[in-house]
Amino acid sequence: MMNPIRQPAALTRRVVLAGALGAAAGSWSPVAMAADAEKVPTLPGAGEAFEANTLTDLARARAKAPYTGPKTADLPAVLKNLSRDAYEAIHPVEGRAIWADQGIGYSLEPLLRGSIFDTPVSLFLVENGLVTPISYDKASFSAPGIDLPDLDAETAFSGLRLRARFSDGGALADFALLQGGSFFRLVAEGQDFGINARALALRPADARGEEFPLFRALFIETPAPGQPIIVHALAESESATAAFKLTLTPGREASVAGIDGTVFARADLDHIGLGGMQGSYLFGPLDRRRVDDLRAAAFSVEGLAIHNGYGEPIWRPVHNPETLQVSAFVDRAPKGFGLMQRARAYHDFDDDRRHWEQRPSLWLEPLDDWNEGAVTLLEIPSDSELNENIFAYWRPKAKLAKGGEMRFLCRQHWSKGWPDPLPPEIARVIDSRCGHGSAGNRRLFAVDFQGDTLFGPGDIDVDLSASAGTITRQDQYRYPDRRTLRILFELDPGNERASELRLALRRGQARASETWLFRWTP
Repeated sequence: MMNPIRQPAALTRRVVLAGALGAAAGSWSPVAMAADAEKVPTLPGAGEAFEANTLTDLARARAKAPYTGPKTADLPAVLKNLSRDAYEAIHPVEGRAIWADQGIGYSLEPLLRGSIFDTPVSLFLVENGLVTPISYDKASFSAPGIDLPDLDAETAFSGLRLRARFSDGGALADFALLQGGSFFRLVAEGQDFGINARALALRPADARGEEFPLFRALFIETPAPGQPIIVHALAESESATAAFKLTLTPGREASVAGIDGTVFARADLDHIGLGGMQGSYLFGPLDRRRVDDLRAAAFSVEGLAIHNGYGEPIWRPVHNPETLQVSAFVDRAPKGFGLMQRARAYHDFDDDRRHWEQRPSLWLEPLDDWNEGAVTLLEIPSDSELNENIFAYWRPKAKLAKGGEMRFLCRQHWSKGWPDPLPPEIARVIDSRCGHGSAGNRRLFAVDFQGDTLFGPGDIDVDLSASAGTITRQDQYRYPDRRTLRILFELDPGNERASELRLALRRGQARASETWLFRWTP
């Protein structure tokens, strides 16, 4: 069931990124910034014990103390003024990454502050239950053309990169990245980084303004060979603190992140985002009207998949709208949702630089009862493929009162394929296209379903509807050799400014496909 939400004031992805990745100090209230730091419980130091509940207890205690935002003005200009390319050229000297010489199948690379990543994150190793702060040594970094300054270890880093050996005898390759806001991302073997996950979101696209929790400290357990890496993360903002245990497992077809999170409210929270994920969509087969580009498409996210608590699988292709679009898919106990990259061939994009076909899909499955709420989708106007203008998250219906806490468990699959599982009797949407219709402002849509079930005995019935406007044409085209059924239809929107389209296949009373949903706007 899809319920549109009233849209807040205009929002652009550049505004979102400025708040999430850049210095957040300007958004905190003067009262919060002036808080007495001595009253804030401190992070565990060198040689102190780190137990299963250490970070959760710390986050709970810090939620009761006044908020003190991170300091960003201390970043030397030589790092602050770096271009993105110059910043990304900084890397560890060969053999100097943590664990590089230990033969455990992983390496850890601390990431310096610099460019847009100016918020400090404290980094610690945990080995045999004891804490060791990760120190800064500028001789450990190669920085072409840059004279790296001396920095305090507590304020030197902005996050970390993990590399893994995905197969026996293989070289270490990118696996995970935790940097900026409360963002993190994984890849399977051979993939390029794409979708970002967000550990916690507060008031996304809300008229009151979004609040961005920030990672303040990361504690990384030294893994045994062949075992997952466990990262404990502390996040904070003016209204909340949170503790996360991330269990990260590299995989050849899919890498997995197990998440155990607890949110503590410093203030009443009525708009919480759990399981947040975001990616980019500039143009594709659904919207090329404003595009003059030799490539076939440019996006890291093709659509939102949902398996709701009522047993209905949903496919909602995304697009780059003229104005902010907010959609809520109301649900109870969802089985899973995710931002998918179903296009997997080079010629789906014809992009020799970005190789969008190599970006992961991200599927999330709750592991406890997420109760009532809505999978919420934001589609933000964008003029650049670098803007992550597509954002999906679970918004719980329940509010969290000041002083309260909320725990949630989930598992993420960062995959090369289609990690959202469908039974064999359900056909999957493999393509969605839109173009000029027969006259005026009419729009012609083509939706391709694929599955053996479509070519079994019995007729396939089509359920097609539009919330506004009129469906003026509907045709079917069958392609048995590709096991594909195309539904072609035309929408005459008349004078309407939006229409919710719904398309599903059935055989008799039985569901035969995902439910295809799309919001048409001019």
